Amino acid sequence: MANAASSPGPVEQPAHTDPRLALMDHALGYLFPAALRAVAALGVADHLTGGARPIAELAESVGADPLNLRRVLRLLATQGIFVEDDGGRFALTPSAELLRTDVPSSFAPAVLMITDRSFWLPAGELEEAVRTGAPAFERLFGMPFFDHFARDAETAAVFHAGMASTSDPENPVIARSYDFPPGAVVVDHGGGHGGLLLAVLREQPEVRGVLFDQPHVLQGHHLGELGADHRWSLVAGDFFAEAPPGDVYLIKRVLHDWDDEHCVRILRHCRRAASDRGRVLVVDAVVPLGNDPDPGKVFDLLMMSSFSGRERTRAEFESLFAEAGLRLTRVIPTDTRLSIIEGVAAG
Repeated sequence: MANAASSPGPVEQPAHTDPRLALMDHALGYLFPAALRAVAALGVADHLTGGARPIAELAESVGADPLNLRRVLRLLATQGIFVEDDGGRFALTPSAELLRTDVPSSFAPAVLMITDRSFWLPAGELEEAVRTGAPAFERLFGMPFFDHFARDAETAAVFHAGMASTSDPENPVIARSYDFPPGAVVVDHGGGHGGLLLAVLREQPEVRGVLFDQPHVLQGHHLGELGADHRWSLVAGDFFAEAPPGDVYLIKRVLHDWDDEHCVRILRHCRRAASDRGRVLVVDAVVPLGNDPDPGKVFDLLMMSSFSGRERTRAEFESLFAEAGLRLTRVIPTDTRLSIIEGVAAG
């Protein structure tokens, strides 16, 4: 790639680092996502599509201070995001390419969502969540997350764009990971703009779909892209109070937002509304046991700081299902960070 100068790659750390220095590095780790947010917000990657550029020229293009921009890019380059050549010019790397806003696979909206103040500020108050068992979000913003989300159009726009950036690449993979019964009515329960349901309808031409969410959310749905309007419908409602009739219920990245009581309420409504051949498919991370690193263990703290929910283990999903009158039948891995947790009516 002409615009990505030869990159030395991430700098390797010594095998036996002084544990005090390692702790120091961990404590300073929050500065990396801060730097990542800064370049995403400035649109730096969009100004490097033509190749490497001197920092003064790049800074002028994005409206930044050249010294400080160089310092931020220098840090990101240590992890292979951008690269500085011997002449002091910066260029894109494969990772930095994903920060461009003009590519279909752009991940810039996801970076801006994850580092948005609605997540960033409560994360800085994680101690409060650990002490009290409740997220700091409501104290900081004056209301629970989803109330703020519904009232603040700017936050909602950031959230929807970020979720699309995260979900669009994984939805077709998830849709191909499950054999939906021919003729089934698939309900995307709390499905947002319908990205997963759209992927299922494209992959499974013999099923029909229902997108179920709140009215203001449904206004931004994408199901019209299918080009077969007879195969889907919109139903507005509250998943804590009801569920539309259907055969298969998709519940993607919903349960991790809520505590057990609210999750059981959602699942019960699905079980009651489901047909005799009904199935509930929770699409979420399944946290493994043991001490090995896992993205779900990291994301779990995001849930802790801003929401009342959490990422769960298989045993915790089994408990939720049982309380809702469901039996967990299997956990199906996908080639994403999410699994499909299948349940059917118990007894």
